[in-house]
Amino acid sequence: MSSGIPTEHDVVVVGAGPGGYVGAIKAGQLGLKVACVEGRGALGGTCLNVGCIPSKALLNASHKFEDAKKHFASFGVVCGDVKLDLEAMMKKKESAVSGLTKGIEGLFKKNKVDYVHGWGKITGPNQVTVAKSDGTQEIMNAKNIVIATGSEVTPLPGVEIDEEKIVSSTGALSLKQVPKKLVIIGGGIIGLEMGSVWGRLGAEVQVLEYAKNIVPSMDGETRKAMERVLKKQGFKIKTQTKVTGATVTPNGVKLTVEPAAGGAAEEMEADVVLVATGRRPNTAGLGLEEMGIETDRAGRVVVDMATFQTKIPSIRAIGDAIAGPMLAHKAEEDGVACMETIAGKNGHVNYGTVPSIMYTHPEVAWVGLTEEQCKEKGLEYKTGKFAMMANSRARTNDEPDGMVKFISDKKTDKILGVHMVGVNAGELIAEVVFAMEYGASTEDVARTCHGHPTLSEAVKEAAMATYDKPIHM
Repeated sequence: MSSGIPTEHDVVVVGAGPGGYVGAIKAGQLGLKVACVEGRGALGGTCLNVGCIPSKALLNASHKFEDAKKHFASFGVVCGDVKLDLEAMMKKKESAVSGLTKGIEGLFKKNKVDYVHGWGKITGPNQVTVAKSDGTQEIMNAKNIVIATGSEVTPLPGVEIDEEKIVSSTGALSLKQVPKKLVIIGGGIIGLEMGSVWGRLGAEVQVLEYAKNIVPSMDGETRKAMERVLKKQGFKIKTQTKVTGATVTPNGVKLTVEPAAGGAAEEMEADVVLVATGRRPNTAGLGLEEMGIETDRAGRVVVDMATFQTKIPSIRAIGDAIAGPMLAHKAEEDGVACMETIAGKNGHVNYGTVPSIMYTHPEVAWVGLTEEQCKEKGLEYKTGKFAMMANSRARTNDEPDGMVKFISDKKTDKILGVHMVGVNAGELIAEVVFAMEYGASTEDVARTCHGHPTLSEAVKEAAMATYDKPIHM
């Protein structure tokens, strides 16, 4: 049965997450005949539907609730008995998601992207077979195929997710009531963000991390600063701990845990358990094996990172399906660069300037090398720091937690990495990403006039502290 959509395209994109939909739009802007295949029923992928966007909606709402309950009175705003309406909070989240997914549909129409509803499988070097919800199939032919299928939750042996008492990040976004005790398996960004949401709403939060440290990719000094804040907020954090089993009981979940290095097992109880042990490429059922497309040990599609091409030149892959950080904005950059290369232009992504952000309160953001990585590489470097408590805007807003840290080359002063803990760190990081993209030094940032009073002055002062001395500390 035909959908009426032309079956000959310059590009067929399989998957409509941040990489896929952005890439498809860019292809349309470049004048390519493009189709995007998605079976979820809504555009935007994991990020928009059950990831980045709904989690930020709940982080924002829960922060407002906690502010009203605990902090407004100190500013002279007395709210009386603040109550939680969880159902209304969830509806607000869903409204944000719905509005954005429909917005992408509008952008598809504007840029002449054919939206094909169904699950795509690669059945030839230039062919995608789409399985539709009504049981029919559509054969699509294309000069180029782009795999943009994103990632999925990595399962944890012995812990079976039911999305009710044992949940993934998807289930954690839709709990029907606030658990008394929430145990999070995995001390990465997703776990700590979800822990922040439910902790603010009243849950006792226990984090169990297998590694020596939470968020292992974070700069060590920055991590210690944030961990102190999390513990002050009520987080209980236990590292080097392995979860070997989970049993659902009438009252919740019973976990079996033991030291990561081995040792005596113990039991731990929770009302809800969140499995946040990471994500893996979502490539099952795509036809990769049948096509002979190579994947690495982590399941990522092996590509030429300059062109995104697999060993079959007409088939490319981007985003979470390939190597690199599993971040929506990285996938978007991949999507744009991939389509530019298909159109004969010079697409390029600088993976050394892709920022990472943790949307806790305060936020944590970083880009470039950590101090530990500089040591491993044998680089000669210098650092400079500035505490948020010395920033006038942060103090005025009563948000003094955090710091900004620069790492630069000892001889040239070129910025190697920047690490921030503080309110709006996710916004502040953009300035230094831009600076690093153009090979700037810390002196370049320090000599750039920043408005007063602003949080961004902490970035300027930390840069000053790196190449010379700060003024306000």
